Amino acid sequence: MDKVIEVKNLVKDYGNIHAVKGVSFEVNKGEIFGLIGPNAAGKTTTLRIISTLLQVTSGEIKVFGHSVAKEPDEVRKCISYLPEEAGAYKNLSGKVYLEFMAEFFSEDTNGKTEILKRGIEIANLGERIKDKVSTYSKGMTRKLLLARALMVNPKLAILDEPTSGLDVVNSHQIREMVKSFSKQGTTILLSSHNMLEVEFLCDRISLIDKGVIVESGSPQELKEKYKTNNIEEVFMEVVK
Repeated sequence: MDKVIEVKNLVKDYGNIHAVKGVSFEVNKGEIFGLIGPNAAGKTTTLRIISTLLQVTSGEIKVFGHSVAKEPDEVRKCISYLPEEAGAYKNLSGKVYLEFMAEFFSEDTNGKTEILKRGIEIANLGERIKDKVSTYSKGMTRKLLLARALMVNPKLAILDEPTSGLDVVNSHQIREMVKSFSKQGTTILLSSHNMLEVEFLCDRISLIDKGVIVESGSPQELKEKYKTNNIEEVFMEVVK
């Protein structure tokens, strides 16, 4: 099976703070892989390193065979990253924001038009796409930002807490978007502290706590191994 991400013995220190302590995992082509755990577990730090935004203290990461440390430009050509606290330009309309972002991904008019069209379809905001982002609810803004991340058809989408702070309806819609893109061939790495949500979405997961991977496998494998009803209960068994 093709490896999209290979993380080996990843360590990240911030001075005397050890945020990530020798993490290793692999993500296969076409799957949804979840890195899950509580706040401050090391999830976001790991995603930022894979996205080339942070340097490693030690260890090795490859994305589609390219070293994150040595070939960051090649890695960036393959990925799209949605941070948990991402924002959009509030004085622009949703459509103009997507149009502005499309400028970065295509040099010809036809390419930009196609990317914009795809972004509007993914956001699915109807006529509200023409309104200023400042008038959007948090759910609408998050859908717009997810559309920005996915409209370029990335080979790998890295999503940090994609439904953080959203209500049930908006969370469901974003989960359906993620599943749809996975079915179209995009490999997805996502982080979340919502273990039940990730259980619903992910083919495989790694549970991380205090910077260390404490368990990995498919949700079903882990539930059977620990004789539990859900992944939240698995986590409580592992870290107790």
